[in-house]
This record gives sequence, structure tokens and C-alpha cells, in this order.
Amino acid sequence: MRFSPAFALACALPLFAAPAIAAQPWVLDRSHAHITFTADHLGFSMVHGQFRTFDADILFDPENIEATELTVVIDAASVDTFWEARDRHIRSGDFLNVSTYPEITFVSREVRQTGDNTAEVVGDLTMIGQTREVVFEATLNKIGPSPFDASQTIAGFTVTGEIQRGDFGMDFGLPAFAAVIPIRIDLEISPQ
Repeated sequence: MRFSPAFALACALPLFAAPAIAAQPWVLDRSHAHITFTADHLGFSMVHGQFRTFDADILFDPENIEATELTVVIDAASVDTFWEARDRHIRSGDFLNVSTYPEITFVSREVRQTGDNTAEVVGDLTMIGQTREVVFEATLNKIGPSPFDASQTIAGFTVTGEIQRGDFGMDFGLPAFAAVIPIRIDLEISPQ
């Protein structure tokens, strides 16, 4: 059997390709990072909330999005829905049970590029002792040098998804209200 020169070249290229560069650490800009959510209140209105305290370990390569690795740790007690009595209830055993489970964590397992500026982030979300796979949609809003410091590169993202709170054992009031919680994360990161 005879192979064409083009076929032989195509087979040989992977042998001479440069080694892949691993994703590098990027740092979260906490002044431009927000984790927010909404909860349907019996169909009458939407409650808006946020987590005020969180951090992230991020490995990112703009040339290879699928090499991204992400770990997010949220202080569950930092939940804020702008109404203290409601926040105390959310922190209680009916919902987040923060005295027993003080952290919410997300650890990515896979990032799949879905478009020029979009990707699915698949990972394990752990709340109140329950771990479930969730999928978030990530959009790269912009990447480039800061207009105030050209030596600093900034990447900005919007990440969205939904959580079925009953999957994590939070069944208080189900199915009457807030069975599905839409999540939105806005963040900026820069190389470490």
C-alpha cells in the first residue's frame, strides 16, 4: 500500500509538534466579581441575592480554553438577599445550614468550548453535604490590556446556570417556590 506525501506529512506532524503549554494561574479581581441569584417568590416576584464572600483558584490559557481548571469556594453565611430576617432563614437548617456546612464549593471537571467566545463548564457543586454535577455556560466578554495599565491583561466573563435546590436536600417550601435557582457570575481575572 502506498501513502500520499500529504498523508505521510499529516501523520508525522504530531510527532514534531511543540509540547502543549499548561494553563497558568490567573487571579480573581474581587472588586469586579459577583455571584448573584434570583428566586421566584410564589410567582408574585423575584427575590435577588448574592454571596458577598468567595474566592477562586483559576488555571487559564486563552489559547486553549479547554485546559481551564477552576475551584470556587463560597462562604455560605455571606448570603445576602437585602432582608436580614430572610437571610437568617436561608442560613438556617431549612436551607443552607451554614452552622454545619459553612462552605459551598464548585470544582470543574471539564471545560468544553462551544463557540468563539463561549464554553460549557462542567463540574461538581457541593452544598450542605451533597455533591451534584452542574453545567454552567461561560461567555468571554473581552480579553486584552487594561486601558489604565497596558502591562496588565484582563479577561472578563459572564457565567450562567441553574441549580435545582431539591437536588441538594433543600426541600423547604417545594414545589411552591424557588425550585430552580438561576445563577449569574460576573468576573474579571488577570495573570498571576
